[in-house]
Amino acid sequence: MLVLGIETSCDDTGVALYDHDTGLRAHALFSQISHAIYGGVVPELASRDHIQKLLPLIDTLLHDAQVTPTDLDAIAYTAGPGLAGALLVGATLARALAFALAIPALGIHHLEGHLLAPRLETHAPDFPFLALLVSGGHTLLADVRALGRYEILGESRDDAAGEAFDKSAQVLGLGYPGGPAISAAATEGRDIGLRLPRPLLDRPGLEFSFSGLKTALLLASQEQPLDDQRRCDLARALQEAIVDTLAVKCRRALIETGHERLVIAGGVGANQKLRERLTDEVRALGATLYYPRPAFCTDNGAMIAYAGCLRLAAGQTDDGGFGVRPRWPLSELSPP
Repeated sequence: MLVLGIETSCDDTGVALYDHDTGLRAHALFSQISHAIYGGVVPELASRDHIQKLLPLIDTLLHDAQVTPTDLDAIAYTAGPGLAGALLVGATLARALAFALAIPALGIHHLEGHLLAPRLETHAPDFPFLALLVSGGHTLLADVRALGRYEILGESRDDAAGEAFDKSAQVLGLGYPGGPAISAAATEGRDIGLRLPRPLLDRPGLEFSFSGLKTALLLASQEQPLDDQRRCDLARALQEAIVDTLAVKCRRALIETGHERLVIAGGVGANQKLRERLTDEVRALGATLYYPRPAFCTDNGAMIAYAGCLRLAAGQTDDGGFGVRPRWPLSELSPP
C-alpha cells in the first residue's frame, strides 16, 4: 500500500511517499523564504508559492523514487487546520489526482500528523503516550490513546510557544522565523540574573500562557540599549523561561496520567535546550522521551503520508467530499 502525502497548511510545501510494508520511501520539502521580510507568513503569497511548487515537487519525488502515478494506492492531504488558501491548493490537487487515478483521497488533520511523526523513526513510541505538541500555532498536551483517540489535557490560553518565539525575535531584531533565531542567539547569551515570568506555573493544571512572557521581554528590552550582547542575553532568558514552563507542565502531566512515554512534536520540538531538559525530566520519572528528526518536527509531507496510510489500513475510506477546515479542533477528530 503506497500513499502519497501532501502538506500545504502554511508556508511549507511538503510531499512524501509512505509504503505500509517498507516504510518511508521518499520525501521532499520546499520552504518559502519570501515571508521573512514581512516578519510573518502572508497567506496570499503562501498560496501562490504552493501553486507554483507543488506539482513540480511531486514530479521530482516520483521520479527520484522510481514510482509512477499508477503505482499509488491513495493520496493523503492536509485538510486542516491551517490557512484556507494554502489548504485549498493541496486539497484541490490531491482530489484531482485521486479522481484521475481512481484511488482514494483522505483529508488528514494537521495536528494528528505531528502527533504521529515520532513513529516514523526507528525509536518509535507505542500507544498510548503523552504528547507535547508545540509549534508556532499550537501548544498543547494530549493523551494519545490510539489512532484518532486524543484527549486534550491542556493548551495555551493565548499565544503558542512558537508564536512567543517569533514575536520576541521581532522585538529583539533577530529576524524570522523566531525559534531558530532565538536559539542561536541564546548560545551566546550570559546569565544576567533576569528571570522572566513562567506563566501559570504557580497554579495547578496543565494550561499554558505566553502573552505575559512576551510583554515582560518587551519591557526588559527597553531598559537599556539593544546591542548584540544584550540581544543574546535576553534571548537566553526568554528561552529558559519557555523551556522551563514546558518542562514543568510535562512533568506534571506525566505524574497525573501515569504515562511512561512522552512524545514531543511540532517545530519548537527541534529546540535543543527543550530536548535536553525534557530528557532529564522523563529520566527522573523512569519514563522515555521520543521525538522525530528535526526535518519532521516542522511541517512535512511524511507525517501526512504516514497518517493517511494508517487510516487507510484501518479501514477509512474516501467519503468523496471536497473541502478544508481552517479551524478544526483536534477533539473533533474520530478514529477511522
